Amino acid sequence: MAIDSVTLEILKNHSRAAAESMAFTLYRTAHSAFVKETEDFTTGLTTPEGETFATPTELGATWFVGLNYKNVIDLIDHYDEGDICLTNDPYSGYVCTHSPDMHIWKPVFHEGEIVCFVVGHIHNTDVGGAVPASLSRTLSEIHQEGVRIPPAKILRKGEVNDDVLSIMLANVRMPEQNWGDLKAQIASMNTGERKVHDMIAKFGIETFKEGIAALLDYAEDQARAIVRDLPDGQYAFADYMDEDVAEGYPCRIALNVTIDGDSLVFDLTGSDPQIEGSVNMPTGGEVRHALMMVGLVYVLYSLDKKLFLNSGISRVCRCILPTGTIVNPEFPAAVGLRTLSVQRLQAIIFGAFVQAAPDKLPASPASGGPIMNVNGIDNRTGRRVVASTGPIVGGAGGNPHEDGTEGSGANSSFLKNTPVEINEAEVPIKIVRYGLRPDSGGPGKFRGGMATVMHFVSQAPNTRITARNRDRTRFTSWGVLGGHAGATSQFLLNPGTNHEVNLGNTDILTIGPGDEMLVACGGAGGWGNPFERDPAAVLLDVQRGFVSMDSALQDYGVVIKDGAVDEAATTKLRASEPGKVNGAFYDYGSGRDAFEVVWTEANYAAMTELLAELPVHWRFFVKHRVFEAIEALDDDALKGDGSEIRTVFADVIARYPQLQMSA
Repeated sequence: MAIDSVTLEILKNHSRAAAESMAFTLYRTAHSAFVKETEDFTTGLTTPEGETFATPTELGATWFVGLNYKNVIDLIDHYDEGDICLTNDPYSGYVCTHSPDMHIWKPVFHEGEIVCFVVGHIHNTDVGGAVPASLSRTLSEIHQEGVRIPPAKILRKGEVNDDVLSIMLANVRMPEQNWGDLKAQIASMNTGERKVHDMIAKFGIETFKEGIAALLDYAEDQARAIVRDLPDGQYAFADYMDEDVAEGYPCRIALNVTIDGDSLVFDLTGSDPQIEGSVNMPTGGEVRHALMMVGLVYVLYSLDKKLFLNSGISRVCRCILPTGTIVNPEFPAAVGLRTLSVQRLQAIIFGAFVQAAPDKLPASPASGGPIMNVNGIDNRTGRRVVASTGPIVGGAGGNPHEDGTEGSGANSSFLKNTPVEINEAEVPIKIVRYGLRPDSGGPGKFRGGMATVMHFVSQAPNTRITARNRDRTRFTSWGVLGGHAGATSQFLLNPGTNHEVNLGNTDILTIGPGDEMLVACGGAGGWGNPFERDPAAVLLDVQRGFVSMDSALQDYGVVIKDGAVDEAATTKLRASEPGKVNGAFYDYGSGRDAFEVVWTEANYAAMTELLAELPVHWRFFVKHRVFEAIEALDDDALKGDGSEIRTVFADVIARYPQLQMSA
C-alpha cells in the first residue's frame, strides 16, 4: 500500500530533523575549529543500500546531498549492532573524495534487520603527509596526502578498535584534535541511531521502510519537474583553473549539458588529462558521483527552493567521465585539492544552464580565495600547533533580480567565518584586517558579490602557511548579459613594503615573526548592463566602501559630486559612451580573452582528442610539450582551426620513441 502524502510529509520533516540533530551533536562536541567553527562536516541518513534520503539544511556542508555510501557499505563483509565504520581513502569505494575527509557510517538495526544507516563526515585539519594540513597543489600522488584508512570498523559491537585508531593517530600532527573530532562523529552516529528508533516507534517499521524509499522518489519527481521546464537542447561551457602545477599551464574542464525532457546528460569529454598536481577529482567514473552533482543541486534548488535535498535529485542526470582525465583520474593521482576543481565545475554547470534560463540564473560565483591553515609554534607552550583560520571566500554572482550576496562563499557558502579571537588564540598570528574587498564584485545592473580579504602578521618563527584552493589570478569569474567579470584574487607577502612579493597561486610557504600576509579572494561576476544600474544603488555602494569613485564613473557611468548623484551628468555620460558596455552573453575577463586568442575551441578540441589516444601516464607530459611548442610559433602560424595543434602534436610524438612502447 502506497504511503499517503500527509504521512510522507511528516516523515520527511522527522528525517531531516534527525539529520539536523546529528549535525548539532557533532557541531557542539567537535574539537577542531574547522569543524566547530567553519562547519566543514556532513551528517545524513541512508537506505540500507546507501542512498542518502535526508540531510541537514541548517548546519554543515551542503555539497554532498547526493552522496551514495553503497560502495563502502559493501566493502564491510558483516555488520553487528554497535559497529561503526570509517574511511578516508579516496580510492576505496570513491565515497571519500580527499584524505582529510573522514567518512563514518553506522548500521541501524530493528529486530535483527538493518533498516538504514546513519552517516557523515568531517574534514580533519591534518591527516599527516608531506605538508601541514595535508593539502597542496604541489603534491603529485595520493601517498603524499596523509595516512589513508580503507573501510574498517572503528567500533566493533560498541568497543573501540584500537588497532585502527592507533594507526591513524600515529600519522597525524595533532592526534588529540583528530581523536576529539572522531569522538564527536561517534556521538553524532549514536544520536542518529536514537532518532531513527524514535521514528520507527512513531510510524511503524513498514511505514518507515516504505517512506524512506518514497522520499527518494519524491525528490526525483521534483527534480524532473524542474528540468521539464527548461528548453531541450545542448548547452556547452568550459572554464580553466589558472595553472595545473607550479609554472605549468591552465587546466581546463569542459562540459556539454543535454536537456531532453526531464532527463540530463553531463558529458565532460574534452576536459584535460589527469595532472601531476592535486586538483584531480576521484569519481571512479560513477555516472552520478556526488562531486559531479554539486552544481546540479545548486542549479535546481535555485530554480525551485521547495526541492527536497536528497540523492533522488541525482537520478535525473548521468555523467560521461572519460578515464584518465581530471574528472576521473587513475590511482595514484593526487586529489587533495578536488575542492578547487569542484568549485570550478560548479560554476561551469551554472555557465551551461544560464544559457537555458538567463532570466532565472546568476553569473559566476567568486572563487580563488583559499582555506588558510597555519602551522606554528605556540609562544606560550613551545608546542607546534595547526589550525585553519577559516575560508577567504567571495560572493555570489549577480542575478536577474538582485546583487550577489557579499562575501558569502557562494559555491561554498556553508563554510562559516572563524572569529578573529579564536584564530589568534589557536595559532601565533595577529590579524590586522578581515573584511570585504572594494571593487572586487563584477559591475553589472546587478553587481557581483564582494570578495573577502584577510591581512595578518606572524608572531613566531618557522610558521608554515598552507593556502589551499588558491586560484583566479588569471582567469576570473565571468559576468553575463553585459555584466562584467569579477576581480582577480591576490596573495601578497609583506604588502606595501619594499619587500613585497606577489605569491600568485603559491599555496605553501614558511614565514617568520613580523612577516605579513595579505590574501584576497576573487570577486563574483555581474549580471546585466552596469550602465542600467540604479544610480542610487551605485551611490550606496560608494558610501559603503564597496565601489570606488573611479569605478562608479568608469564602470557604471555614474557621476557623484558632493556626496550625491549628479543626475544630469550621469544621463549625459551614459548616453555618450554606449560602446563601453560589453554586448556579449559572457564577459570572461582579460586573462581568458587573451588566452583564447591562441587557444581557440578548435585548438583545444584537437589537443584533447589527440591526448585521449595516448596512454594515461603520457598525457600530462605531452600536453606540456604541446603548449611549449605553440608558444614558440610565430603569430602567422597560429590559425586557430586546430591545424597547428595537429602539426605540433605529431612533432612532439616523433621526439619520444619510448611512447611507442607504452601500453
